[in-house]
Amino acid sequence: MAKEMYAATGRRKRSVARVRLVPGSGSVKVNGKPVDKYFSVQSVITEIFAPFKSTETDGKFDVFVNVNGGGFRGQAEAIRHGIARALLQYEDSLRPTLKKEGFLTRDPREKERKKYGLHRARKARQYRKR
Repeated sequence: MAKEMYAATGRRKRSVARVRLVPGSGSVKVNGKPVDKYFSVQSVITEIFAPFKSTETDGKFDVFVNVNGGGFRGQAEAIRHGIARALLQYEDSLRPTLKKEGFLTRDPREKERKKYGLHRARKARQYRKR
């Protein structure tokens, strides 16, 4: 008999996180490593666990994450988004709580591409009169 599993995908900037929640003791593995070894900044780790805290499901699930692309902050927010989406599969009545906290909204902001003739996407060369 297969164990129940809730899977979802979270995205932020260029990061994509595939999240699986399995009922268990509350361990979190990111790309095969414990979460505190993968992310060294404690504030990022607490941000990842925010959906569990707001829905009072701390320690109910083992979390397995594959994440790639982007920087560590974008990856953390992608994981948070994926966990929130997976919790919806577990129990749909958590939607108002997660929605109010903003965990279900995919943040669409990405870096704009650089244009030719400019220093960055919109920064032009400095004007020089002489």
